[in-house]
Amino acid sequence: MIDYTVDNTFLLVNKPVNWSSFDVVKKLKYGLKPKKIGHAGTLDPLATGLLVLGVNKYTKRLEEVQSLSKTYSGIIEIGKTTPSFDLETEFNSESDYHHISQHSIAAAVAKLTGEIKQLPPAHSAVKVNGVRAYKMARQNEHVVLKERTVNILRFDIVKVDLPEIHFEVDCSKGTYIRSLANDFGKLLGTGAYLKKLIRTRIGDFKLEDAHELDDLIPQKANS
Repeated sequence: MIDYTVDNTFLLVNKPVNWSSFDVVKKLKYGLKPKKIGHAGTLDPLATGLLVLGVNKYTKRLEEVQSLSKTYSGIIEIGKTTPSFDLETEFNSESDYHHISQHSIAAAVAKLTGEIKQLPPAHSAVKVNGVRAYKMARQNEHVVLKERTVNILRFDIVKVDLPEIHFEVDCSKGTYIRSLANDFGKLLGTGAYLKKLIRTRIGDFKLEDAHELDDLIPQKANS
C-alpha cells in the first residue's frame, strides 16, 4: 500500500473492470475514512481507466472536472449488436461485415466527428421521471430518452482487424461511447457494440498518474 494521506485533494484511480464508480467511492470511503468523497464522470462497470475523485473540500470542485473534455480508447466490434450497446447484455443481432472497407469506415468516422446528436443508451444512468434508465431497461420497461448534442473532437481509428476496430476518441462532457459505437455500426449497416473501453484522460488529469485501487486501501480494509 502506498503512503497516502487523505486531505483536500483530487484523487486519481484506475477503475477496475466490473466495478461501478460508486463501488470505488464506497471502498475508498470505508478504507481511507475521509469526511467527504465523491467522483466526477461516471464510468460503466465494464469500462476501466481514469476516475477522478474529490476528497473533502474538493468534492465541491467535482462539477468543474465533469465539464472537462475526455479521451477514451477501446474496441468496437462490428457485425453484432446488444441492447445495452456493450457486453452487459446478450447479443440480439448478427450480420455479415466482410464487405466493409477502409473507405466505408472513414466515411462513418467523418459523420460522427464534430458536433453531433446522440441518444443515450437505455441501459444508462440517465434519469427518466426520477428513475435510472438502466433499472427500467433491466425490467424490460420501455425507456424514452431525449437526444443530446455532444462534440466528438477527435475520432481516430488506430487499427482495423475485422470484426474489431480499435479507436481513440476525444469528446465533450455527456458523450456516451457506447452510443457512438452503436451509431457507427448503423452507418456501416452491420451493427456494432462496444467491446472494450478505457478512459485515459479527463482535462489535464491522465490515467498514467492514477493509483491502482488496491494500493490505496489499507490491508485491514481489504480483509
